[in-house]
Amino acid sequence: MEATASAKYLRGSAQKARLVIDMIRGKDVNQALAVLRYANKRAALGIEKCMRSAIANANEAAEKANISVDPDDLWVKAAYVDRGPTKNRRRVRPAPQGRAYREQRHFCHVTILLSSEERIEKPKGKPEKKAKGAPVAAKVSESKGRKRGGAVAAPRAKRAAPKAESEPKTTEEKKAKRAPKKTAGGEKASEE
Repeated sequence: MEATASAKYLRGSAQKARLVIDMIRGKDVNQALAVLRYANKRAALGIEKCMRSAIANANEAAEKANISVDPDDLWVKAAYVDRGPTKNRRRVRPAPQGRAYREQRHFCHVTILLSSEERIEKPKGKPEKKAKGAPVAAKVSESKGRKRGGAVAAPRAKRAAPKAESEPKTTEEKKAKRAPKKTAGGEKASEE
């Protein structure tokens, strides 16, 4: 048994009403009414009225079909918001220095579909991988270390490689290695 209700010309934009509708989609009727009751959004009041209307429509349709439907078994199968008219609802708002800002008053249409049928649950496992394109993890690892178009930083394993034992350890050895060796003839000796 399915029942539909729609509320037209609700004040507020469709974008703001969708935030509330997204919270109740797929939930039981009692849970949805509780969410709407305590939601801190202006659109929640009109959507709650629409939800109660859909419950009443379900009861009415069940009585006509001579079927018993428990309102607690109903759940929100579909809920969506369409944009309403703004034509001829433009207003002017005072602005500084004698200017005026044009303001549009938005409306929206809410539609809720309730159902008493069994839900088809999707298995909660790993999401299926897409066949096309590279995996997301590879793309993220490529971009790590890049800053504003610079080159990729070397991996930590290469940067923090252990020093070889042939390198000098004390400052005197370092200075001796850097300084060119002079021979008796004044020429530099080539290191071999």
